[in-house]
Amino acid sequence: MRIWVALALIGVISACANDTGTDSSPAEVAAAAFAAPGPRSITLMTMVNNRTGSGGHTALLVNGSQQVIFDPAGSFRDSRVVERGDVLYGISPRWIQAYKSAHARSSYHVVSQTVPVTDAQAEQILKLVIANGSVPGVYCTNATSSLLQKVPGFQGIETTFYPVKLSDQFATLPGVTETKYYENDDGDVVDAVEAGLLAE
Repeated sequence: MRIWVALALIGVISACANDTGTDSSPAEVAAAAFAAPGPRSITLMTMVNNRTGSGGHTALLVNGSQQVIFDPAGSFRDSRVVERGDVLYGISPRWIQAYKSAHARSSYHVVSQTVPVTDAQAEQILKLVIANGSVPGVYCTNATSSLLQKVPGFQGIETTFYPVKLSDQFATLPGVTETKYYENDDGDVVDAVEAGLLAE
């Protein structure tokens, strides 16, 4: 039975691959820190199949004392992005756009759900994602939901393996706003970066 469950999860969450990246050094992480202006918030990003409506991947954008993307078992790669333990550092607005563009294509769109949080909540979530470490393949949503439920105000989040189920739970949170991002190409998760979208 366990084998069938595992195979089903792999089929549903095919974008949550094993992390094959190399961790950046602590010095590189410190140097890459980017503090975003504005109020603190977290944004759940869900990659949704345009044909079936099923989820392909879950990530969490955290706007705390620094802005990072928790990309558990993710495959977003660029030599200019500092990554350690499935956390992407130095996440400016241009990198947020690149992340969405890299995942959106003819077969998938990106649902972004943002909720305002207090400074204390933002820092707790930031510490949790940094301390979590790398996540095994297909555990992206499980890891994200498990971390969120440890934070006051998010204890009602139930642990799940399914990105859309977590997105549905997130949609019920007070003050949530939602956007959807579409692109019509056949690229993969590095196409936007390779195309030079982030040329500086």
